[in-house]
Amino acid sequence: MDRVRGISRHRFLRLAAVASAAALLPFRGGSAREKMFERLIPSSGERVPVVGLGTWQAFDVGPDADDRARLARVVNAFFDSGGRVIDSSPMYGRAEQTVGDLLTERDGGSDPFIATKVWTRGREDGIRQMARSAERLGRPRIDLMQVHNLLDWRVHLATLRAWKNEGKIRYLGVTHYTSDALDEIARLVETEALDFVQIAYSVTVRDAERRLLPTAADNGTAVIVNRPFEGGGIFRAVRKRPLPGWAAEFECESWSQAFLKYLLGHPAVTCVIPGTGNPRHMNDNVRAGFGSLPDGLTRRRMAQYFDDL
Repeated sequence: MDRVRGISRHRFLRLAAVASAAALLPFRGGSAREKMFERLIPSSGERVPVVGLGTWQAFDVGPDADDRARLARVVNAFFDSGGRVIDSSPMYGRAEQTVGDLLTERDGGSDPFIATKVWTRGREDGIRQMARSAERLGRPRIDLMQVHNLLDWRVHLATLRAWKNEGKIRYLGVTHYTSDALDEIARLVETEALDFVQIAYSVTVRDAERRLLPTAADNGTAVIVNRPFEGGGIFRAVRKRPLPGWAAEFECESWSQAFLKYLLGHPAVTCVIPGTGNPRHMNDNVRAGFGSLPDGLTRRRMAQYFDDL
């Protein structure tokens, strides 16, 4: 495909390479850059920071003051590091309301890119659910609305296209959290002119590299990665292991940064959304958005390292 919704494949791949090269800029003062590096949304040319924030489980909290204060520190650390993309869903209990409350309480200084989902059957139920999500999040317009886990996607995509034309949402997409759904998502990328897909991908579960990521690149579709830590299970494989020597080659200071930088090293990945309710973990995760990224050879070495564990 030579041209995809206003941007040629050649230009998209060239711009993706430029965006990746931006990660190679030296750290300010040898330790930090002023701004997290960004990737293009191919359908528009807009840029978004590469490390986002997932809210599953961690943001499903009530009015407890300690919980809210802790999550406020997470959100502040996220924005202070240059993050923008916050992903939620009505499936995540009270997470949407929590995000909306924290954004309302925060004193400016941030420009969030809010992504949420529709997760129900039927056109009218979908419309009602999305309206509730916008109200809970305190956003008159949602940046990205996604069909969660492909549930009733034909019906909902028709609504989302109408809402995008009306300015109620800016982008539309679909999501899933299992590798079994990747082939179906790839087919939708080829046939449904999606702005975004959100898929599961990690250094130990690399099925997305086979078809989905090349298809997204060919069709100018942005990719958000969920479950980059495999629900935390990936850390158990490296417990008490020191970082290998290759970590220093791309300015990596922790296992979480290694896991995230492996994913960001693929130019088709637009943003990763590790979930956390821990401010210390948030500060660690966002560091993956600074410094250099592993090249293709290093990524192959990393994959082999984890295959051998």
